[in-house]
Amino acid sequence: MEFNYRIEKVEFNSNGLKIVGNLFIPENLNQKHPVVVVIGPVAFVKEQSPIQYATRLAKAGYAALIFDPRYHGESAGEPRRFESGKSKVEDLSSAIEFLSNHKFVDANRIYALGVCQGSNWMIEETTKNNKLKALAIVAAHYLTKETVDMYNGGTEKTKERVSRAKISKEKFNKTGEAVYIPIVSEGDPSSLLLPKAIYQWYIRWADRGLFWNFHGLWENRITQMSEEELWSYRVDETIKNLFTPTLVIHSDNAATGKDIPRKIFDLIPAKDKKLIWLGDKVQFQFYEDPITIDTSISHIIPWFNQRSK
Repeated sequence: MEFNYRIEKVEFNSNGLKIVGNLFIPENLNQKHPVVVVIGPVAFVKEQSPIQYATRLAKAGYAALIFDPRYHGESAGEPRRFESGKSKVEDLSSAIEFLSNHKFVDANRIYALGVCQGSNWMIEETTKNNKLKALAIVAAHYLTKETVDMYNGGTEKTKERVSRAKISKEKFNKTGEAVYIPIVSEGDPSSLLLPKAIYQWYIRWADRGLFWNFHGLWENRITQMSEEELWSYRVDETIKNLFTPTLVIHSDNAATGKDIPRKIFDLIPAKDKKLIWLGDKVQFQFYEDPITIDTSISHIIPWFNQRSK
């Protein structure tokens, strides 16, 4: 059974900063709804992949919260476009607290959905927060040493990037001036994400103007100091504390490839866990391809439903 939904613009506080989001609420306002909090890829804004999942969840009778993390999009925080996993985990905790007190939300049925790199921060929050009753991970970009070195071109390249990030952080702490690098580019080796295919997908989100404002406030830049924290995180250590029911959805050509996701899945200590493999789908299909997203949702909804009892 499908429901219509309405969208409520929401604000909540996270560590003294205003976080701005959209809460999708099924049309039936005579009851409290189960809710899913959604977080997306690196340096994302809510109008990217999170909105694709939120609308489908709302049609299925779930409330869904998407938001711009601090430093990004409509939310507060300086410097702009500072990518901090630690801060995102704090924002997730604040989001869950906000949802726990919302009049249309069933506080006993709060679920978590992480897409791409956001999965790392959702995994960490889930290990800490017993208000989250189940977790779904879609096309995760797992931050492990193996993953990081693969994306950066080897261990030495990773060390170089982290070293430059530390220098940038020192400069920011002394002067308040943030050094920026592109997220994607056609030739800048300092860019955060180097593959050409990633550039082709992301660069259109930088467009502004009447016909593109629905894309939100994504910017093709990130503080260089972000890379110190980013490339040093190890989700393969965090996930050893994940006992919450966990659904993992991946594919051959999604982030981190065929092998790493299976290794990560094996590390999950939760007895209630499931791995769904969607053939040779590519990463961006999990962001915008209706068939791939609908297929993922067709697994996510039953997973949450079965843990609502």
